[in-house]
Amino acid sequence: MTRRSIRLAAVLGVAATLAGGSLAAASELTGATAAPQKAAAAKHVLLLSVDGLHQSDLAWYIAQHPQSALARQVHGGVQYTNAHTTTPSDSFPGMTAQVTGGGPGTTGVYYDDVYNHALLPAGTTNCKSAKPGAEVDLTEGLDKNKASLDAGQGLKNLPGSILQMTGTPQSLLDPSKLPVDPNTCKPVYPHSYLQVNTVFEVARKAGLGTAWSDKHIAYDILNGPSGTGIQDQFSPEINSNAPGYPAGGDWTTDNKATEQFDGYKVKAVLNEIDGYDHSGSKKVGTPAIFGMNFQSVSTAQKLPTSDGLKGGYASKGVPGPLLQKNLDFVDTEVGAMVKEIQAKGLASSTDIVLSAKHGQSPTDPNALTRIDDGPLLDGLNAAWKKAHPGAGDLVAHSVDDDGMLLWLNDRSAEATSFAKKYLLAQSGQGNDINGKPKAFTNGGLSKVYAGKDAADYFGVKPGDARVPDLFGIAKYGVVYTGGKGKIAEHGGAHADDLNVPLVVSGAGTSQGVTKSAPVKTAQIAPTILSLLGLDPQSLQAVQKDHTQVLPTR
Repeated sequence: MTRRSIRLAAVLGVAATLAGGSLAAASELTGATAAPQKAAAAKHVLLLSVDGLHQSDLAWYIAQHPQSALARQVHGGVQYTNAHTTTPSDSFPGMTAQVTGGGPGTTGVYYDDVYNHALLPAGTTNCKSAKPGAEVDLTEGLDKNKASLDAGQGLKNLPGSILQMTGTPQSLLDPSKLPVDPNTCKPVYPHSYLQVNTVFEVARKAGLGTAWSDKHIAYDILNGPSGTGIQDQFSPEINSNAPGYPAGGDWTTDNKATEQFDGYKVKAVLNEIDGYDHSGSKKVGTPAIFGMNFQSVSTAQKLPTSDGLKGGYASKGVPGPLLQKNLDFVDTEVGAMVKEIQAKGLASSTDIVLSAKHGQSPTDPNALTRIDDGPLLDGLNAAWKKAHPGAGDLVAHSVDDDGMLLWLNDRSAEATSFAKKYLLAQSGQGNDINGKPKAFTNGGLSKVYAGKDAADYFGVKPGDARVPDLFGIAKYGVVYTGGKGKIAEHGGAHADDLNVPLVVSGAGTSQGVTKSAPVKTAQIAPTILSLLGLDPQSLQAVQKDHTQVLPTR
């Protein structure tokens, strides 16, 4: 990837989660009251995202392990076998959809590292004369200290002390790394960048408790525009240095390390089930909405090998040894949460939603074609400048995983068409699963939306400040990477990227029900509010996108 910018009594089931606008857009939309409209089916909803997990992975695991915790959850609830996450299939649009009910065009969130043509670059102080156009980074790059697990809080004895990390980590974001609002000349924090409200904000207005655990401080975005939706946000930095593992590696470069990292978040959730804050030191009551993401399945899918085990898939849709190990890990941890819920007498008042922010592609190792996108983009810039003497680079910012998103310095129809034609004309040599040369054509792309077509694809007006000027859907198996260290990625629009599990089980849901009709992970958000007896129409994105509550009977 190149980034340039530069329910339960007897059985508690796990629910799989399908479930350029202005910064003022969220406040301009009118939300309905957050007061309960009906008797609540549940008092608590635990949302779990197993990043990278496919519906096919869940089905395979349950077939192999019919007595597993995951199998008990599926059989004890409602399973939606045709659930799709957002396009692009990245963590940030995927997760914001689950808690807002909206897709990227409505939330304004297209990826974890994007570009906005209306904002000013980070560090801008003279806002009157500064030229608009800025990277909006939602990664570890915003941390005060991205090399530290606590993101720069300064805790002693890390990583063992990590549960002491603050639950209000906005202060650990470095303001100098944030884009600037040209109207106020102040930094734009991630929560302010989100254009619509979240389930956490609706719950807080109703006087309910909230908590969330994830992998970056930048998940501050889930607080929603108020900045106060999540009372207890536990966000250790996954891309920090991982002590005890190979030097220079972070918590994603060794799969055992990723499991350890996920384990901290599991402990935080267990503490919250017990009625404490994530640290286990302060009694606050079990939140109404809480949860976490698992990252270990994702790294097991991406890494060629780790801990002596081969990563990815043994054959099309059949998990290899490292991925099987991680499915076992997630099953054990989910089982631990269910056991704790039952032990605390919460089984009859809790729903669990299990899903994934995104899938991962390809699940067929023989389809892999790694392409270095650097030369493609360099060539595009060179060709543009040759055809337009005196012009600068055409590409302002790019994010390329198994899809391609480009923001251009020139947004004219001529420029967007030029970029599309150039990329589709490119051929060359990439490499396959074994690192051997493998030819590619059309820049590795099967379909390209450029200019107005890209805006139409995402349902926004042409010229929207946030929308990519070009969105390329890669051919199946293509992963844009400059080396041989990845065997899968996400972000694209293939079934392997989009078809994620969705299971809802617990209080108020049916048991042993399978629904095969298409649903979206964005439907998780209104479903959470409905289960809690709150009005789904309190969500602005639900109003705008007409997002429906999942049928749980």
